[in-house]
Amino acid sequence: MMPRPVDDPEGVPVLKTDRFVLRGLEPSDTAALFPTFSDPGQCRFLTRPAFADHAELAGWLFEPGWPGLTWIAQDRSGAVAGRFVAVPGQADDRVFDIGYVVCADRQRQGIARECTQALIAHLFETGARKLTAEVDAENAASIRLLKRLGFVKEAHFREHEITHIGLRDVLIFGMLPGERAVDPGASPT
Repeated sequence: MMPRPVDDPEGVPVLKTDRFVLRGLEPSDTAALFPTFSDPGQCRFLTRPAFADHAELAGWLFEPGWPGLTWIAQDRSGAVAGRFVAVPGQADDRVFDIGYVVCADRQRQGIARECTQALIAHLFETGARKLTAEVDAENAASIRLLKRLGFVKEAHFREHEITHIGLRDVLIFGMLPGERAVDPGASPT
């Protein structure tokens, strides 16, 4: 596994943007994330359905053995705005698959763009050689965000994944260090 600077006890470095601190996951975050992760509309493009209760969500968020890193975006008031993850590849731990979910009440404020840019910068600065993102082919908002950030569509897998909403097409996006875009003028996603 590539070395990472550590600023918090869980091994997730603290990242900062103009409006947010991205920090490690804490037990109290379950309650803040539950309204989003319990809403079927917000969970449409997850591989699993909405969570029924706090305990089920906590079990998923804190699953022992999950190989990824989780950051929680927290604004200056202390409110949780979203969850951002990076999962090292099994064949190459310098390739990371990233993901993000912005809290339902905070969407369309540019949070995903701002915080994902910080995550991308951190991963490349600490030795990642490539980033990937897997997205449902109908998730237009996420596709727009990935393109704005500089990701390139590498694959379209037809009828690739069975989820709670059925058989889904999946797009794979990739980014090499020289492809990342700094797009401060992009409209909020």
